[in-house]
Amino acid sequence: MKAEPADPACTALPSAALGGPVSHALSRVARLHRTAAGKLLKGLGLYPGQEFLMMCLWDSGAVRQSELIKAVDLDPSTVTKMLQRLEQTGHVRRRPDPDDRRAVLVEATDASCALHSDVQRAWTDLEEHTLTGLGPAERAELTRLLAKVEENLCREAGDCPGLP
Repeated sequence: MKAEPADPACTALPSAALGGPVSHALSRVARLHRTAAGKLLKGLGLYPGQEFLMMCLWDSGAVRQSELIKAVDLDPSTVTKMLQRLEQTGHVRRRPDPDDRRAVLVEATDASCALHSDVQRAWTDLEEHTLTGLGPAERAELTRLLAKVEENLCREAGDCPGLP
């Protein structure tokens, strides 16, 4: 089945965005990418964003909840809600930090190991779907350019670990 062409009224650059066509395109691409990721993650029983928490926990081991919040750069209440859901599904465990009873340690459970490979596969599928039609050189160039854009935005936000 052939996809219908998009409605020009929805794809044309809005007059208010005429000074920022790249920013407008990035916003649209980011939204569509998140939607595509959400569809893949839904099949794994995850909500968008939860996979980032899990990735961090798989790579770091047990970490203080406050550090996890900083690492994923989300609102503390959002992370708390995500952790509650992940705890209910048996993917994470929270416990008091033995070095500081006021702090909470969060860690991935052994049961989440199968989820690790599923998330890895989902991200690989998302990558291929997203970059279909781009050759290796174009993919490398896109990665390089997006890293520059990220650095610029990071500097503007004043939130750049490792950057002056």
